[in-house]
Amino acid sequence: MSEIKQESGENQSPLKFLAPQSYLQNHDITILIVDDSADNLRVLSSTLSEYSYDVRCAKSGVTALQAIQIELPDLILLDIRMPDMDGYEVCKQLKSEPRTQQIPIIFISALGDALDKVKAFSIGGADYITKPFQAEEVVVRIQNQLNLHIAKIQLAHAEKMASLGQMLAGITHEIKNPLSFISGNVDYMAEGVTSILEILELYQKHYPNPPQVIQEKTQTVDLDHIKRDLPKILRSMDTGVYRIVDIIQTLNTFSRPDKTGVQTIDIHKGIESTLSMLGHRLQANHHRNDIQIIKDFEQLPHIKGYPGMLNQVFMNIIVNAIDAIDEQTSNADKSFKLLPRIRIQTRQTDNLWISIHIQDNGPGMTEKVSKYLFNPFFTTKADNKGTGLVLTISHQIIVEKHHGTLHFYSKIEQGTEFVIRLPIRTINK
Repeated sequence: MSEIKQESGENQSPLKFLAPQSYLQNHDITILIVDDSADNLRVLSSTLSEYSYDVRCAKSGVTALQAIQIELPDLILLDIRMPDMDGYEVCKQLKSEPRTQQIPIIFISALGDALDKVKAFSIGGADYITKPFQAEEVVVRIQNQLNLHIAKIQLAHAEKMASLGQMLAGITHEIKNPLSFISGNVDYMAEGVTSILEILELYQKHYPNPPQVIQEKTQTVDLDHIKRDLPKILRSMDTGVYRIVDIIQTLNTFSRPDKTGVQTIDIHKGIESTLSMLGHRLQANHHRNDIQIIKDFEQLPHIKGYPGMLNQVFMNIIVNAIDAIDEQTSNADKSFKLLPRIRIQTRQTDNLWISIHIQDNGPGMTEKVSKYLFNPFFTTKADNKGTGLVLTISHQIIVEKHHGTLHFYSKIEQGTEFVIRLPIRTINK
């Protein structure tokens, strides 16, 4: 299908957060070095460039703050003694701003007194390196801080998902009791109304000339209309109750906690629950029509794994597809007539594997973007709306948790297709 193919899984070393050094050496992580010494900038820049880091330099605190406002780095190496504004003040300003307060800052200074180090850590420094430094030490400390930063974001994301799951579980539990009461009473009411209408018809048939008071009341009430509509209303109420039950089941499927370990998974049920959760995002907006979902499902065996995690992967990939389509349609001129669609295909490839293909007809990706797509912190979303870890986490879930593979194909103006391969065999707990 496409010009660009990026694989991760069996044929490529997967991302290992417990030992990230080998992964980070080969990917584009932006590091800002702030030092008024040209020699220090040259040495540090040369050393870090050997590890394929994207290195940027600033010779003063003021220049550094200006550069950071233009583009956020992933980590900052910060000198303390500098003209105009020292490193302490730079750190304070960065930690006071929500947009920059999460960036790890490693102080690198000739000040070796314990009080200097205490001050650096007290204002938000992540680490402290004393000059003269060893290049190897700087690299290792950088890798450790990046690893910690990734772990913190992952933990926050996991806690957010866990909280969401607990909240949804609580809501669905609270809804179930009154819903059961309503459901049972709707059926009982329908039977009662049917009986009352039957008795009413018998009275009208056998007592065609009721007393004056009944005739007057009948004239003020459209009895025929009520007899026609009341059963329809009850059927609509019954349909609404079952719809709420279906929504609750969808929420339970999507937010099911994985604390119990490996479970039997119906892939199609997980995909359907994800699509139900995203129904509002698929609807038409002022830039485009409804996004059409094309489902090409083959009968699949149930597999073993973590259903909540897999639902998270489906959610991440489909949301990215929706965002890509929205970005394309919002940037297009009024004559642009895109019929947006997302195609989801499932296949059992052999006795050992199944595959899930999620393909959009969005703008596609350039070779430069696709090169870093699984990179931690890398995002193409404007205004820092993304953490840059959505696909990184998805990769970890598929490769490390389920021993599968995740790769993609993309071509400019023809869209992107993600392919998830999962083993049918049991995953060890």
